Amino acid sequence: MPKNAALILAAGKGTRMHSDKPKVLQTMLGEPMLACVLAALRPVFADDVWVVTGHRADMVQAAFPEVPHVLQEQQLGTGHALIQALPALTKAGCTHLLVVNGDAPLLSESLVRQFLAEAVGADLAFATIELDNPGAYGRVVRQGAEVRAIVEAKDYDPALYGPPTNEVNAGMYYCALDTVESLLPHLGNTNKSGEYYITDLVGLAVAEKYNVLGVRCGRDDGLMGVNSPLELERMEETLRSRRVRDLLTSGVIIHAADSVRVGLLAEVEPGVELTGPCEIYGCSRVLRGASVASHCVLRDSVVSSGAQIRSFSHLEGAQVGEGALVGPYARLRPGAVLEAESHVGNFVELKKARLGQGAKANHLSYLGDADIGAGSNIGAGTITCNYDGKNKHITKIGKHAFIGSNTALVAPVSVGDDALVGAGSVITMDVPAGELGIAREKQKNLPRRKN
Repeated sequence: MPKNAALILAAGKGTRMHSDKPKVLQTMLGEPMLACVLAALRPVFADDVWVVTGHRADMVQAAFPEVPHVLQEQQLGTGHALIQALPALTKAGCTHLLVVNGDAPLLSESLVRQFLAEAVGADLAFATIELDNPGAYGRVVRQGAEVRAIVEAKDYDPALYGPPTNEVNAGMYYCALDTVESLLPHLGNTNKSGEYYITDLVGLAVAEKYNVLGVRCGRDDGLMGVNSPLELERMEETLRSRRVRDLLTSGVIIHAADSVRVGLLAEVEPGVELTGPCEIYGCSRVLRGASVASHCVLRDSVVSSGAQIRSFSHLEGAQVGEGALVGPYARLRPGAVLEAESHVGNFVELKKARLGQGAKANHLSYLGDADIGAGSNIGAGTITCNYDGKNKHITKIGKHAFIGSNTALVAPVSVGDDALVGAGSVITMDVPAGELGIAREKQKNLPRRKN
């Protein structure tokens, strides 16, 4: 039974990016380019997606540990990358293979499916696009409608191939593995770069009378590669505007849309209201009826229905319950959980802290490693002193407790239900339910010293 797989070529250094980071790890809308390519392939191939790594392979593998990798220790060209991957693919039972470049972040699931549908029955198929300025892209050579070869731009000789056209190789291939196995032994590197090109398989396949198909994809830029910071910026803006357009079409209300950035993995439901500039990245989810005001940044966070994220708030790894209010100028760090109708106000920071239903911390507080019960009120300037220099400790505050302003709660410590802590206290012992805890020196009024 045929088994399709996908192979992403991600071994290159990306010299023109002028970065120590592998090119495929350069980010677009908060995600590495490689993540954008994976997002297009996984709905089609599920877990049968492989990545060829080379330059700084350790960094790529660390960023995507769940993806099977093939190491190309020497980067000797795209054809060489395929040679390195073939044994693992064959062992996995793959019969047909889609090959794409890891620096094509605008690739879409729909384009992949369209290409595969047109490539059915071919021994070797590749995608082509039309460019006004073909630049360094490999030129497609045809005789009539029939494909004869792909020739790299630096090796193109009009005397041999005729005047070049604007049809170029788009870097996406679909092939039967048995076809590739028969052709790879004949692949050479007698070119100006001294590399083994996957594109040369086209001419070899034509010579061996295989069914070779060049699938015309018009002017679709979903297959364009990123080779410089300028191209990265242009493609990121294209991706951003497409993402915003799709959200608007789905029913998301967006103000100042030109300054809204939503990552590919983030989910924003119809009926959400966003105001730019704002940024939503990672696996964030913003549910229907919620709003995110300007100058907010969300990453890997969930905002439930009816919740409001007010201006200049930053959320990372946080969960905001229904009807909760956050900000302005709030910071929710990983592990922060706001239950329904709770409030976190200006200059309040939460880390690994739960704020129970209807609880409030409206001003100037740090709540770390804390569990705060429903209906409790945290006064301005409250700090949970959760770190003793070696270990973190938990502060527990019960239901409907009241913590006075400028209080330091030295963990581990607990405050019971309906308890009251006086303002300005340093609490080092538990405060039982229903009691008043005060820890401060009695006020003294002394004569003022005069000069």
